Amino acid sequence: MSLNSLTSLASIEKWPVPTAAAGVVRADGTVLGTHGPVGHRFPLASVTKPLAAYAALVAYEEGAIELDEPAGPPGSTVRHLLAHTSGLAFDEHRVTAPPGERRLYSNAGFEQLGDHIAKAADMPFAEYLRQAVLEPLGMTSTTLEGSPAKDGVSTVADLLRFAAEVQAPRLLDPRTVAEAMSVQYPGTKGVLPGYGHQNPNDWGLGFEIRNAKSPHWTGSSSSPRTFGHFGQSGTFLWIDPDAGVACAALTDRAFGPWAIEAWPVFTDAVLGEVRSSG
Repeated sequence: MSLNSLTSLASIEKWPVPTAAAGVVRADGTVLGTHGPVGHRFPLASVTKPLAAYAALVAYEEGAIELDEPAGPPGSTVRHLLAHTSGLAFDEHRVTAPPGERRLYSNAGFEQLGDHIAKAADMPFAEYLRQAVLEPLGMTSTTLEGSPAKDGVSTVADLLRFAAEVQAPRLLDPRTVAEAMSVQYPGTKGVLPGYGHQNPNDWGLGFEIRNAKSPHWTGSSSSPRTFGHFGQSGTFLWIDPDAGVACAALTDRAFGPWAIEAWPVFTDAVLGEVRSSG
């Protein structure tokens, strides 16, 4: 079912996936268009991370945690875990580098972040996420069913609610969100999964920042300030502050060459249509 559809969104019909849905939302919450089953629940894979990060920022504003307090391996902080600079390995709870030295993308780091917040809040992290983010935003179809790094399940409709919030925060002070969108540990190099070594490999607090990365999963016309995340389940969410819009796309086919080819073209088409329509 389509809503006020930007015609560019219909190009997801050509993607080699069984099911796909996409939508675009402005900062004021206006949905510019959707295409596909926006109420269908898809596994998010790593698009779970921005949701978990937002819950961490709520915990910070509530005083449950501090961004620079110890968390994770020795010498690491909450900030290190959010920015993938704790030194933890990708999917193992072992240290492979000193904190702050390299951008080591780490699911294990987000799992330790979830454990840290659960202890501070005295409740399971999934419940904290529900109370802190999902329920206030009306994201009733979104659940966390395991790891805060990769086990979220959601819909395009819910992600558009989240993307509107990030663009015009109500749950957080806008200054906190601006910090999350800012490069943490500038100049840090590392591997962007699926796209190889990037120098620098810029990241904010739970959000990947595009800047000058090449190759990249967003478009050639995406602004350097674009931030968001993609997931290995064939999912992405980007927010382009310069364009004033965000886009979510969810599929049920694993990330691979098809996505590397299709997503940037799609993003450029969406941004072109948004800009031409004013």
